[in-house]
Amino acid sequence: MRHAPISTASRSLFADWRIALLSIVLFWATYLATVIGRAALVGSFTEVLANRMPSIGVGILLTLCIYLTLRAVRPEAPIRWRAAVALGASALAAIAQAMFVISTAADRKDAGEEYRIEAREGAVIVQKGNEIRIQRHSGEAPMIFTLPRLDELDRMGRVRIAADAAVVWLFFFLAWSGVYLAMDSAGRAEQAQRRLAQAEAATQAAHVRALRYQVNPHFLFNTLNSLSSLVMTGRNEQAEEMLIALSTFFRTSLSLDPSESITLEREIELQRLYLEIEQRRFPKRLDVSIDVPDALADLRIPALILQPLVENAIKYGVSRTRDPVTVAIAASAYGPDRARLSVFNTVPTDKAGKRAAPTGTGTGLTNVRERLLAHFGPAATCQATPVEGGFRVGLDIPVIKEAADERA
Repeated sequence: MRHAPISTASRSLFADWRIALLSIVLFWATYLATVIGRAALVGSFTEVLANRMPSIGVGILLTLCIYLTLRAVRPEAPIRWRAAVALGASALAAIAQAMFVISTAADRKDAGEEYRIEAREGAVIVQKGNEIRIQRHSGEAPMIFTLPRLDELDRMGRVRIAADAAVVWLFFFLAWSGVYLAMDSAGRAEQAQRRLAQAEAATQAAHVRALRYQVNPHFLFNTLNSLSSLVMTGRNEQAEEMLIALSTFFRTSLSLDPSESITLEREIELQRLYLEIEQRRFPKRLDVSIDVPDALADLRIPALILQPLVENAIKYGVSRTRDPVTVAIAASAYGPDRARLSVFNTVPTDKAGKRAAPTGTGTGLTNVRERLLAHFGPAATCQATPVEGGFRVGLDIPVIKEAADERA
């Protein structure tokens, strides 16, 4: 028989109990510090502490009850409702605290505190405990009055004193409730922001995966066309070599996590594998040039970000002419924190010397731009421009390098 995970729910319900307990202790420790300071001034330290400690103990328990009441409110309840609950719980706690003070008055010892006031007329008024002594002139006998103890008052008298004490305690409990609600609201806001950030990260990761998965079918389609051409022209040995290279490329590329980045060095290795496949298809028409400085070998970039650009260079450069075509991959650093990656290909010309305009759908460039935006945000750009002798696509990205522990 299975039971509901009560322990998990309890942990989530009272997840902030340490903070709440710490705030309760700090509040009552502050109150105790004022009591100690007052006792030190009047010189009756032991008696004052003995009288106040039971009230402090009960106050701590009542504050814990307020905390449990607030935690019982639905998490989605608005702050106004939680504030109303705090007000009601604080009022009940203040009444309970006042009733405890009144009911235990007879058990408290006389602290021996003495208050002395000298009136303008020269009379001296001294209060010590429940006794008030008035000395009008130095030669006269003092007038002594004895105030009734709390337990000696009638019911209405005790109610009035209890009401006064309850008002004082109400502000104390409300102060703690306000601090706790502020901390709780801040914690809820932080959790909401964390959940929102996690949701945005998950959405971005899904978007990156979707963009990355667009690459593989596109590449496979082009490569199978190349393989088919080799078989149809009877170049079986080259077709077999291409199949082996294709297997190596897919085994390597499909093992990568689409949502993560790789080093530029690893990306270049993957592009070399792809270009080796195409060089077997165009052994006399495809020249490859790769210029990547060692200083940028550990630059972090999205996996296979160059793949659509290299494919376009082959498709619109090599496939449209029987003349030799150069495909060049280069990387360079500019500034302290920027790098530029580029893929260049020469463009065939007609008899009049004019270059043929690309007729593609732009899917490859769109894919690259969206992946750069998802990975780097607006800090990265992708520009495709015709240049002298050919066509170049440049990627300007921030420099993010592989950490030493990741390389290890």
